[in-house]
Amino acid sequence: MSVDAATVKRIGRLARIRIEENEVEAYQSELNAILGFVEQLGEVNVDGVEAMTSVTPMTLRRRDDVVSDGGYPEKIVSNAPLTEDNFFMVPKVIE
Repeated sequence: MSVDAATVKRIGRLARIRIEENEVEAYQSELNAILGFVEQLGEVNVDGVEAMTSVTPMTLRRRDDVVSDGGYPEKIVSNAPLTEDNFFMVPKVIE
């Protein structure tokens, strides 16, 4: 794939980057080099290679997924300016 001058200008406009006329050719060659490298990556055989989430092997720390009601409503509403029966009270906004 090759990028032409019109495409460079369009990319610049979409990215909201001002590209002067004398810079178009430099950006065009840089984008073509990047796309050439990406095409080379497509030639690599990755059959049988397991997908990675990190470069270092690790497992995520997980907690048990337990459903609970909290059991401490007093603590939850303790800093609220207005409460009643462990519910938040807010001013009426709809008439």
